[in-house]
Amino acid sequence: MANAAIFLCAGSGTRMRGQVSDKVLTQLGGRPVFWHSIKAFADSGLIDHAVIVYRDKEQRIALAKALGESDIEHWNIDWVPGGKERQDSVFNGLSAVSLLVDYVFIHDCARPMIRPDNIQALYDAVVQDKAAVLAHRVADTIKRAAGSQRKTTRRNLKDVPRSNLWAMETPQVFHRESILEAYRRLRLDNESVTDDTAAVSREGHKVTLVENPHPNPKLTTPADLPYLEFLLQQKDS
Repeated sequence: MANAAIFLCAGSGTRMRGQVSDKVLTQLGGRPVFWHSIKAFADSGLIDHAVIVYRDKEQRIALAKALGESDIEHWNIDWVPGGKERQDSVFNGLSAVSLLVDYVFIHDCARPMIRPDNIQALYDAVVQDKAAVLAHRVADTIKRAAGSQRKTTRRNLKDVPRSNLWAMETPQVFHRESILEAYRRLRLDNESVTDDTAAVSREGHKVTLVENPHPNPKLTTPADLPYLEFLLQQKDS
C-alpha cells in the first residue's frame, strides 16, 4: 500500500497580528514550525508521497530550505499552490496525489506537536475503517449563547452536554478516492466545510476517532508560542 501526506502551509495567519511574517516558518526549538511536522511523518516511516501546499514563491523557497534538513530522501514530493480558502488548498493538494496512493493524511503544519505514534495509530484505523481523525475529548464546560454573535453582555446561556463532544485535530486520514470525491462534490454543490471529516461526513461516510493522549495545539496567536516551546521541551526530555 502507498500512502501520501498533504502538508498545508498556505494559511494567512492573520491572528498572529503581524508579529511573525509566517507562522509555519517561525522558529520553534531552533527549527521552523513546519519542520516538526515533516520530522514526525518521516520518523513514522509510513509516507511515500508528499504534497506541500504553499502560499507563494517566497514561502516555497523557505519551506524547501527547511526540508533540506529532514530525512526524506525517499519521498516523492510535489509542490502545489494553495487556494483562497482552506478547502480549496486541500482540493489542490488532493488533485496532485498519485493514483497509486491508497490513503491520504491531511495535516495542518501549524500543529507541530504530532508524534510518529499518532500517525501509526491513524494509519491502523484508516486501513480498517477508511476514515480517521486525531481528536481529543472536550473537557471545558460549553455554553450556547442566544442572540447576536457580536454581543457579549446579558446573554441567555444554555448548557451543551460535553460527554459526546470531541475537538478535531490533524492529521486526518482517508481512503484517497473517498476524500477526493467528497471534495469534488463540495465544489459542485458550492458548499463550505471547516475540516476534512465534514467533507466525508456529507457523503455519508463514518469516521473513526483516534484519541490523542498528548497535547497537539494549533499555533494561532503569538501567545501560543511559549506554550509550544514548553511542550517541545517536555516531549524531548
